Amino acid sequence: MARRTRLDLMAAGGTQTGNGTAFDWPGGEGVFIVEAKSGAGAVNLQMQGPNGVWWNVTQYAATTDIALTAAGKSANFRAPAGPMRAAAGAETGVLCSVLGIPSNTAG
Repeated sequence: MARRTRLDLMAAGGTQTGNGTAFDWPGGEGVFIVEAKSGAGAVNLQMQGPNGVWWNVTQYAATTDIALTAAGKSANFRAPAGPMRAAAGAETGVLCSVLGIPSNTAG
């Protein structure tokens, strides 16, 4: 059975705001999940480019950036391997994760 990747980009605790800690995404398809937020704006999913610049990941099969504006929402994405983080701007109390989607039916 394939193991699903899970990165907790912003953990529970109610104090996380701004840019979250970067974690290493192994590459492939995933889903970005925002479970909690204060309602003060959007939470973006970001990847770091080769020159160290952070950019917003776009939704899978779309051309719009992932910017979730409500708790209990998710967005599918496909991204290369590399550093990934959440950016919450003015949000407080954010709890969000990314989960990998296995490429086989047994995962």
